[in-house]
Amino acid sequence: MQEKNLIIIPTYNEKENAEKIIRKVFSLKEPFHILVVDDGSPDGTADIVRSLMTEFPERLHILEREGKLGLGTAYLAGFRWGLDRDYTYLIEMDADFSHNPDDLPKMVQVCRDGAQVSIGSRYCKGISVINWPIGRVIMSWFASAFVRRVLNIPIYDCTAGFICYHREVLEAIDPGWIRMKGYGFQISMKYFAYKLGYKIVEVPIIFVDRTEGTSKMSSGIFGEAFWGVIKLRFTGIRRKNR
Repeated sequence: MQEKNLIIIPTYNEKENAEKIIRKVFSLKEPFHILVVDDGSPDGTADIVRSLMTEFPERLHILEREGKLGLGTAYLAGFRWGLDRDYTYLIEMDADFSHNPDDLPKMVQVCRDGAQVSIGSRYCKGISVINWPIGRVIMSWFASAFVRRVLNIPIYDCTAGFICYHREVLEAIDPGWIRMKGYGFQISMKYFAYKLGYKIVEVPIIFVDRTEGTSKMSSGIFGEAFWGVIKLRFTGIRRKNR
């Protein structure tokens, strides 16, 4: 099967960033495809994406959903879409340039070189975060340390949202195992990949906070992740029949 690589970008009110991130990805030498999963953005984000699809036929796609259904469900929908179309590597990436598209080729190459999951990591080489308030940096770093200790997984950036999966990993993880919709989703995916025995490699990146648009973070996201991690520690799993 010829390798095809899909970047999944969830959006909600990202009109300031949508066209810029799409054009930047398509300027790379690596021939990535993009699936935008838009949760009914009232600001016209989906209209911007659709207007670009004629310029980038076969490479740019959109999945439109009604209402804000959560980050985790957006990615799960994107995974299903990509697996059904025989993509080899499926990559999670934010729309707001906090994840640098220039890092995409090395994320995929790490997987080609033997990993099944590569994580764009803010913390595997110290702390590499720009423009975050110090309180948020500390909270994020300690959240990953908490997850690492509770779940006993050797991952420094457990809440990272810049991730490349080989399709085999996504085929093995049962979507029914995923109970958390916010940033706890990211923790769950890494935990299940690790427990199933897949090789996970962290790739150091520099994370830059968004300069345009509005953050979707909330205290509820952290509360869900905290209690969800405790429950996750006692969750039994077994590999799906394939």
